[in-house]
Amino acid sequence: MGMTLERLADFGEAWRRKDLDLLMDFMTDDCVFRASVGPEPGMTFRGRAEVRKGFALMLAYDADLEPQVGGVAFITGDRGASQWSYTGTDADGGAHDVHGCDMFEFDGDRIRVKDAYRRVRGDIGRVAAD
Repeated sequence: MGMTLERLADFGEAWRRKDLDLLMDFMTDDCVFRASVGPEPGMTFRGRAEVRKGFALMLAYDADLEPQVGGVAFITGDRGASQWSYTGTDADGGAHDVHGCDMFEFDGDRIRVKDAYRRVRGDIGRVAAD
């Protein structure tokens, strides 16, 4: 049996609930997590122990933000994607929104690769034209 949209939504719900044990139930033994934040840019975690650590780090990184429900998701064969977003308030009291997507590779009904990308607010106007 392959991954379904319902099962992928269940993974998203486990993420919103910050349930590490349940999240790991979705992952294969040879799983890979490419985080959207880190020095690479991003950071790559390989294997169940490292992926669990990476998930915990990302959940802590976004702890002050409220995950939102919804977003587009699709699956085609052994690949898929889903959109996600967080909202919060920055130190100055302004809105802090984060939007992103995950690109997935599946092995049956489990996730082999979770590759995350995020979009955040920034001052594009500070880039000087040559």
